[in-house]
Amino acid sequence: MPTLLEAVMDGPPRPHKLWTREDCAVLEKAGLVEAERYELIEGEWILKMGRNYPHVLALTCLVTWLQACFGAMSVIYEAPIDLRPEDHPTSEPEPDVSVLVRSVREFSSHPRPQDLRLVAEVADSSLAFDLTTKARLYARSGIVEYWVLDVDGRRLIVHREPVEGRYQSVVAFGEEERVATLAAPEQDVRVGDLF
Repeated sequence: MPTLLEAVMDGPPRPHKLWTREDCAVLEKAGLVEAERYELIEGEWILKMGRNYPHVLALTCLVTWLQACFGAMSVIYEAPIDLRPEDHPTSEPEPDVSVLVRSVREFSSHPRPQDLRLVAEVADSSLAFDLTTKARLYARSGIVEYWVLDVDGRRLIVHREPVEGRYQSVVAFGEEERVATLAAPEQDVRVGDLF
């Protein structure tokens, strides 16, 4: 016989509101929320985690290396991107780093999947979320390359070949291994140098 807790856990989910980008804009304009503290993912507001020093260091190292590869005006960080039309109303992710196909000056709105060479997340407490929910979201939009820099595990997990909402290639690189982006295969980096 199930316990009371098991019975409750197996019951129907409690109703909750799924938010849209439009809802968020109204609340922000009314001054009811500080939108910069949240990220809208699949209709849910996700509180952005505080940045500890290892996260800040890894983000700085990654941005510096990508800017050396692609130029400072093609690398943006902690900025919103747009997704495929089906996900657009309920998701507005803000990857830690995005590499654009052209200068940020040439955009009048958020970059779309076809405008992105690479998106990356620097993960410590958000690792599971970044490897599951965010990976599915980015793959569904056809973002060609997605990196997760695992701060605690000191590794880089590279996602490539998005097909039908899943990355077909997911490879983890250790500290001593070298990796390059698909867009600049001649410019590699030792993973350990990103921490």
